[in-house]
Amino acid sequence: MVAATETLDVKTVADEVVASLAGHSQISTFTSRPGGLTLAQAYRVMPLLRAAFETRGEKITGRKIGFTNREMWKVYGVQAPVWGYATNRTTHELAYTQALRVNDFADPRIEPEIMFGLKAAPLPGMSEAALLDCIEWASLGYEVVQSIFPDWKFAAPDTVAANGLHGALVIGARHAIAPRKTEWQRELATFKVELYCNGKLIQRGSGGLVLDSPLLALRHLIELLANDPCNAPPRAGEIISTGTLTLAMPVSAGQSWTATVSGIPLDEIALRFE
Repeated sequence: MVAATETLDVKTVADEVVASLAGHSQISTFTSRPGGLTLAQAYRVMPLLRAAFETRGEKITGRKIGFTNREMWKVYGVQAPVWGYATNRTTHELAYTQALRVNDFADPRIEPEIMFGLKAAPLPGMSEAALLDCIEWASLGYEVVQSIFPDWKFAAPDTVAANGLHGALVIGARHAIAPRKTEWQRELATFKVELYCNGKLIQRGSGGLVLDSPLLALRHLIELLANDPCNAPPRAGEIISTGTLTLAMPVSAGQSWTATVSGIPLDEIALRFE
C-alpha cells in the first residue's frame, strides 16, 4: 500500500507541474506541503514529465544541467546539481530565434551556458579526453530558466520535480570539437565570460565556475544518471546544456542581453525579450 500511495503522490506532482508549466503559473513548493517531497521521489517524477511532454507531441532534444555553478548554491539553498529535459518546443537556434516572450515563462531568468552536442553516449568513469571524443560540437548559448514557485524560493526536490526549472535553450553557433580537442579541454576550464543587459555589464563569470569545467559538469550528469534506476542516460544526438557561467539574471520585456567570451573561440550571443 505504501508503494501505491507514493506512486499516486508522484503522479499528482507531475500533473501539477505540467499544468503549471503550460499555464506559466506558480504554485506552492512540494517540500513545504504535508508529507513533503524527497529527492528520490522527485527523480521519480521525471519519467512522468517526459511521458507527458511526449504525449502532447514533443520530442526530447536533450538535458539541461542546473546548479553546476557553486555560486548559485549559496543563493538558492541547494547543495548539488540537478537536471531536466529539453524538448523541440523549448530548444531554439539563435540564428532563427533572436527574441523570446517574457509571458511564455513563469518569472524567467537568463543564463549564459556552454552547450554540447553528443555524437556518442558518454560512459561513467570517462576521462575528460574521452568525454570530448563523445562530443561533436560546442556552443555558447542561453538557457532561460523559470520558477513555478514564488520568489524563487525552493528546495532541491522542488527544482527536480519542476523539470530542473527549464524554460528554453537558445543555441549559438556550433563549433566542431575534433579539430582542436586538446585546446578545447584547456579552454573550457579557463575561459571568461561577460554578460550585458542593454549594453551595461551585469555579470562576469568563467568556465571554471561550472564544477571547474563544463566537461566536468557533463561527467557529473553521466555519473548521476548511471545510478538512477528511473531515468535513462543521455544518448547520441542529445544536446546537453551544462549550467550557468554567471548568476542567473531576471529578465523583462524590452531588454537585450549579450554575452561575450575571452580565451575560447566561441561566438558572441545576443537575445531580446518582448
